[in-house]
Amino acid sequence: MTSKFSNAPYTSLPSHPIPHNVIVLPYYQPPPNPSLIFLRRCLLFTSVILLLSAVVFFLYPSDPALQVDRIRLNHIRVNSSPKLTLDISLSLLMRVRNRDFFSLDYDSLDVSVGYRGRELGLVRSQGGKLRARGSSYVNATLDLNGLQIIHDVFYLIEDLARGVIPFDTDTMIEGELGLLFFKIPIKARVSCEVYVNTNNQTVARQDCYPES
Repeated sequence: MTSKFSNAPYTSLPSHPIPHNVIVLPYYQPPPNPSLIFLRRCLLFTSVILLLSAVVFFLYPSDPALQVDRIRLNHIRVNSSPKLTLDISLSLLMRVRNRDFFSLDYDSLDVSVGYRGRELGLVRSQGGKLRARGSSYVNATLDLNGLQIIHDVFYLIEDLARGVIPFDTDTMIEGELGLLFFKIPIKARVSCEVYVNTNNQTVARQDCYPES
């Protein structure tokens, strides 16, 4: 009996198979470029420095900014009897600005008035609290009555003849900055030269500058 697949062509397998070897070559990776490695390290180092600088800039505490917004002369009077005395009243409007990203508590704001380097009197206002990056206005009024100008009486007479008396004001604020769980003491100070016109009872000129 003849099989129905007898006419189908086929190739017989060899009695001894020929082995086939496959060689796998590793991926060729060029050697690292020293210049590129140095550039990457420089960029990483620069990024770290910039990040640390930004953190220090935003978190490092700084003193508040103290500015004299307005000085007003309420009245000034020179008394010649029974002795040479001076009555003066000054009102100051101070602006306190917190430049930090943390709240600021200040105990008080002190304003002193002097004449030719000698302190005449001092006024102290109450403290307060400033929010982060916030500002506040503080009013201070200094009233001096019956003030005796003994050491500089000749300069006072000369200034009265000219109609302008120069005064100097010194304003200082002290407080604490709330940095996380720490309290960091800070302070600020600003000085002004105030020229008072005795004829029309006004401030003729004022020059203010902060002090460290």
